Amino acid sequence: MTSHRYPPTVIAAAVLACCLAFGASAKRETFEERSDVVVVEIPVNVSTRDGSPVRGLTAADFEIFDNGDQQEITGFEVVDLEALAVDSVRARQAREQMPSTARRHFLLLFDLSFADPSSILKARTAAREWVLDALHPTDLAAVMIYSLEIGPRLIITFTPDRAQLARAIDTLGAPALLNPTLQDPLRFVLPQTPQDPGTLGLLDGVETAGSGPLRGALIETLRFVGLELERSQKAFERSQIKAWSRSLGDVARTLDSVAGRKHVVYFSEGFDGTLLLGRQQDLDDELVQQEQLDRERGFLWAVDTDNVYGNSQLMNSIERMLEEFRRADCVIQAVDISGVDAGVERGSRREVGQDALFYVARGTGGELYENANTFGDQLDSMLARTSVTYVLSFQPKDLPLDGSYHRLKVKLAEKERGTHISHRAGYYAPRPFEELHPLEKTLLASDAIAAAAPRREVEVRVLAPAFRTGAASAYVPVIIEAEGSSLLAGHQDGDAEVEFYAYVTDDQGQMRDFFTQMVRLDLDRGREALLTGGVKYYGHLNLGPGSYLVRVLVRNAATGRTGVQTAMVEVPAFELGEATLLPPFFVEPPGKWLLVRGATDGGADSVVYPFTLDGEPYVPAAQAQLADGRDSELCLVAYNLGDGDLQIDARVLDEEGHPVPGGRLSRAERTVTGIPGLDKLRAEFRPRGLAPGDYTLEIGVADPVTGQRLRGSAAFEVTDSDP
Repeated sequence: MTSHRYPPTVIAAAVLACCLAFGASAKRETFEERSDVVVVEIPVNVSTRDGSPVRGLTAADFEIFDNGDQQEITGFEVVDLEALAVDSVRARQAREQMPSTARRHFLLLFDLSFADPSSILKARTAAREWVLDALHPTDLAAVMIYSLEIGPRLIITFTPDRAQLARAIDTLGAPALLNPTLQDPLRFVLPQTPQDPGTLGLLDGVETAGSGPLRGALIETLRFVGLELERSQKAFERSQIKAWSRSLGDVARTLDSVAGRKHVVYFSEGFDGTLLLGRQQDLDDELVQQEQLDRERGFLWAVDTDNVYGNSQLMNSIERMLEEFRRADCVIQAVDISGVDAGVERGSRREVGQDALFYVARGTGGELYENANTFGDQLDSMLARTSVTYVLSFQPKDLPLDGSYHRLKVKLAEKERGTHISHRAGYYAPRPFEELHPLEKTLLASDAIAAAAPRREVEVRVLAPAFRTGAASAYVPVIIEAEGSSLLAGHQDGDAEVEFYAYVTDDQGQMRDFFTQMVRLDLDRGREALLTGGVKYYGHLNLGPGSYLVRVLVRNAATGRTGVQTAMVEVPAFELGEATLLPPFFVEPPGKWLLVRGATDGGADSVVYPFTLDGEPYVPAAQAQLADGRDSELCLVAYNLGDGDLQIDARVLDEEGHPVPGGRLSRAERTVTGIPGLDKLRAEFRPRGLAPGDYTLEIGVADPVTGQRLRGSAAFEVTDSDP
């Protein structure tokens, strides 16, 4: 995998055309700014007494109360993972289109301070197997570590990529195991290990940290954490537990930005539960007998009440942490990784740690799993219980955007005896984007990319064709168009920083490549040009043969307005020499976009700009906007066509994919490329007789030698007037 984290780019709109050899803008388009409508989505699980999910419920079976006031249910969706597990086109489409709210999110949190290194290593093996084998294809998971020295640290964000999750579990983010030169700002892709210079995302041949040099490096890292903890053992006690609770409370608040229910699988040996809950009153315990004798004698000064009743301040601190998890719709599933084979007695490290773990899990509605080796089997009941999710939506009226907390209650209109209903405890009213913590902003972006559901606060269009660069490789330019009016809506004067993210996943959900860049636009000189058109960004990916999904996110870094769009990419096996036709490219007329070309890496520097006709570069449209009666130039790119006259046909399809009359393709002719096996055809298309709306142009080309008919298609829009 190659990856690109492009540096910030400052663009003076007035001189952009000179700097980048692309056009400025022309005609103004109107954008009707609207006030935001807040929609609250509540994922709900309903189960029977034995933990089986209840199916067949409708919106009429539920009632929603917001701070005690009943709300009208405006949206209802049922997600049944059992039905989505079948291998069918319909099921695959449903999995891809599932909203983030309905997906299960698992945060694997490894506690490096309240655990021995050997226990951590043991837990990793079980966690890795569970991630690779137990999760549903629609589930998202993330990996985080916690230590007293560095606090919480997110290693991999919520992702469908099981290989990246396995790598994160193997290394736990240890610096000695990672190459810091490769950094993904959204944490979808982990840096390569020194021992694994190959392609990221592949499981084959990847050495786990369970053996070999990776294991030794990880043990050294964990031992260092343990030694630091031991040096301060006498000093930390309650103060360090309070620091732990504050840090995890902060984690919970940031997790609220991730839609849907979050299951925090917390791997730890726990802290001394007697510091929190007091000591169990075992009458045979000598210390208990001595304290009882001191009370009888009136020596109350000698009795440590915290040992008997626990510490109220510590309990309040942990309760505040647990409340943050409950409010963020997080359930802690605590896994005791101390083991079951030690033959320990009551009051041991393991038992007192279990008391604390049980307290934390119970406080959020979770459970304690006493054996890290079998926690996956024990979690099966939870996975089954949550396999059917009802997503309820409502629109609160007159909601102040002040971040205030609203308690939720969801009831079944006619609840059967023994039925259990589980839902989030409440929600926070939205806050201005600029007030969010940086990690919240990161999680918002990564969650939107992982879900890949379209968002249109910013109108975004994407073009991602595959050009041959070698026998088994393709250069995939990614053209991202961000409509300027929607991008700048609500933005004040001054520079505008725009974030561009593009990640590509294969049909197994593994991340194969990515690029990101922050672009700064000088609005003092370029606002008018942006409002009349927008920004067209040119990035690239490098891929092998296969089917891919490109996930693109564009965000105004000041206002948080976001656009999300996806594009399918089919990379053929070029080495087979089969005839291939790319989608037709509409040539963009000059003077519409501010165009930014991303930085290139060493591998891309040798790739010739692919969008040329007769040796002259052109700018392709991600989705052309055409006016009736005006011709638009087309470029057709094909590989391995035979010599001879080409038979070309075209038809126009409506939004439902049905052929419609209208439109005319003309003047299709071959051009000279000078590259063996590469054909570029110039053509013209006139959308005559087509009413305003969205269409698809489908073009067929017959190979003169074999007679094989190749087809390519491109979306376009017919407008009332010139765009």
